[in-house]
Amino acid sequence: MSPRDHDRDGPGLTGEALHARLDETWRRKPGFVGWLSSTDHKEIGRRYIVTAFVFLILGGILALLMRAQLARPDSGLIDPDRYNQIFTMHGTTMMFLFAVPVMDAMAVYLVPLMVGTRNISFPRLNAFSYFTYLAGGVLLWIAFALNVGPDAGWFSYVPLAGPEFSPGKRIDIWAQMVTFTEIAALAVAVEITATILKQRAPGMSLARVPLFVWAMLVVSLMVIFSMPSVALTSGMLLADRTVGTQFFNSFEYGDSLLWQHLFWFFGHPEVYIIFLPAAGFVSEIVQTFSRRPTFGYSAIVLALVGTGLLAFGLWVHHMFATGLPRLGYAFYTAASMAVSIPAGIQIFCWIATIWDGRPRFATPLLWVIGFIITFVIGGLTGVMLASVPIDLQLHDTYFVVAHFHYVLIGGAVFPLLGAIAYWFPKFTGRMMSEGWGKLSFWLAFVGFQVAFFPMHFLGILGMPRRVYTYPAGLGWETLNLVSSIGAAAFALALLIFVLNAVLSLRRGAVAGANPWDAPGLEWAAASPPPPYNFPHIPVSTSRTPLWESDPPPVVYGLRVDEKELVLTTVLEGRPDLREPSAEPTLWPLISALAMTAMFVSSIFTPWAVAVGTPPIAAALIAWFWPKNPKVSPEPTIE
Repeated sequence: MSPRDHDRDGPGLTGEALHARLDETWRRKPGFVGWLSSTDHKEIGRRYIVTAFVFLILGGILALLMRAQLARPDSGLIDPDRYNQIFTMHGTTMMFLFAVPVMDAMAVYLVPLMVGTRNISFPRLNAFSYFTYLAGGVLLWIAFALNVGPDAGWFSYVPLAGPEFSPGKRIDIWAQMVTFTEIAALAVAVEITATILKQRAPGMSLARVPLFVWAMLVVSLMVIFSMPSVALTSGMLLADRTVGTQFFNSFEYGDSLLWQHLFWFFGHPEVYIIFLPAAGFVSEIVQTFSRRPTFGYSAIVLALVGTGLLAFGLWVHHMFATGLPRLGYAFYTAASMAVSIPAGIQIFCWIATIWDGRPRFATPLLWVIGFIITFVIGGLTGVMLASVPIDLQLHDTYFVVAHFHYVLIGGAVFPLLGAIAYWFPKFTGRMMSEGWGKLSFWLAFVGFQVAFFPMHFLGILGMPRRVYTYPAGLGWETLNLVSSIGAAAFALALLIFVLNAVLSLRRGAVAGANPWDAPGLEWAAASPPPPYNFPHIPVSTSRTPLWESDPPPVVYGLRVDEKELVLTTVLEGRPDLREPSAEPTLWPLISALAMTAMFVSSIFTPWAVAVGTPPIAAALIAWFWPKNPKVSPEPTIE
């Protein structure tokens, strides 16, 4: 591209003059209305992250309540009805309101920066997704506070969750909340996919895409294919409960096992939807702190894609105890064990990167090492549970609780905390305290092992999941007490981490643009990035562009008086088109509010769907109503 006039970011427009013009074009409107109507991916990403961590704290408090109840036998601290709500809310909050949304949130913030563009694709849809996610989470927690929280587990198996065995509105609220979060997740998946495929910086071919971005591309495609399954399932459950359909009633030609098939077709890929972004974090952190490019880039990309494909072929291993044909046992056992192969490839590549590099054991890398140790233990117990005879013996025991916490906390939360510490300077412009960071890591690592390793033995001794208490004399007392002490230590570690982050917002050392000397394009932007991310769109020259040239070369020619993006070709990353980016508006918020009103009302009457549809349609029409751009965009780049 080449500059044509003073309205383009040509080489003659630099320094304060360039920043002032871009800032005027890209900054959001002032005031509360401007905050609500913002479409800046960084602002929405920060809201997502903060909200997800609030839900993490709430879900963590519920976990501590459960551990307090189970610390000693015959405890009457929590009654059975409230305990059922607590473990259901804990699982639902962690899976639907924290684990998946926080990975989406990190991607919403980081992916546009990592691929070198100025905003995410479909920025209004991005704002809409956050408001629907927030509405679903708030709805669920208000219901819990009013003692009408769901109580059938985060998976809501029928017939337990059906109208006969769960009367009232508890399961209806759960089903609608799931719909909210799935809408949000699907919206983010579409945005991320489009951003990665069409908005990469010039020169960033698919062979140069950062590994975290590759992970998010695979995850986004997995979400697009798996989330409709659970959205359909929750809709069918709500129809059974509110309008008398019989999808899951075996006495009326329905099938209760259909629920499990549809739910786990989403539910098992969800584990990898959570794990793969974490694997992307690990690849970026290991590369930076080992001071060498990640070993086996192509192998890791193939492993990410392979994991995404295999994840859809093993949902039935959650259903071994329901009875299956012999061939089904064999196939799903083989698929469940096979998924350990791509995971193992990635782990060997990370270890080889550290081994061959010059590692600096800063806090982010410590979280990664803790992840590798913990995730390997979780992976080994996963291979055990993939064996049908062992699974039948340990099904629904605390061994399974130990396994999935090793996989989900070790495999996702540890890398996530490392990623927060790693990108905190980019988010805020300040460094987190290394001393407090290392203290929180070691306390979390030890506390986690003390909390969850004894659960393996509790499961082998026969302690079932989801029991609110147990009698003395079964040999479970000491192990439960040790587990509860470990949970308290783990919670204290997370509290230290959060306090470190909060205090560092004001007192942390000022970070430059690239305090870790990292190689990715996101570190070419200022810390924190301005509303337009980059003064000029950078060019990617390799997989580690800032290690080749810092600052990187740039292209010119985008307008500075309108929000414009560069679109590139899918494979080679060659400049293709200039595209306007959507202006801020309140219509995504209004659309989300209208949709919330309809969904909440439909819990009480199916007529709410008919009454609530016109306002939603009106809001969407206003949202998409065409407006004349100030200047017609040119279709091609010379």
